[in-house]
Amino acid sequence: QVQLVESGGGLVQAGGSLRLSCAASGRSFSSYAMGWFRQAPGKEREFAASISRSSWSGVITYYADSVKGRFTISRDNAKNTVYLQMNNLKSEDTAIYYCAAGRSVGWRKEEYDFWGKGTQVTVSS
Repeated sequence: QVQLVESGGGLVQAGGSLRLSCAASGRSFSSYAMGWFRQAPGKEREFAASISRSSWSGVITYYADSVKGRFTISRDNAKNTVYLQMNNLKSEDTAIYYCAAGRSVGWRKEEYDFWGKGTQVTVSS
């Protein structure tokens, strides 16, 4: 079992930045791929970014086209934490952001077994 708690959300003006954190408790954080998803009002939960488990060759990251070049996902296994640095925020980034842990890195919700409760990000234009 892995418990996930997101933090760092808030209200920011368009063009601004936020860094989300997701603290994981439980066993074997480093063995999980981690993902960030988001859900805007009235819309389906969608993929934002993911990062593979760490290996001798490093990590692999994936991004949705809508956030590529603006968002950066990273992980600190010593702190059991995954981050999402969000720059040049736009009003369409407004959503609840969820952290997820799974056995394989990917963009589909079904690939993730454990979910946090989310943190609200609101971007004002």
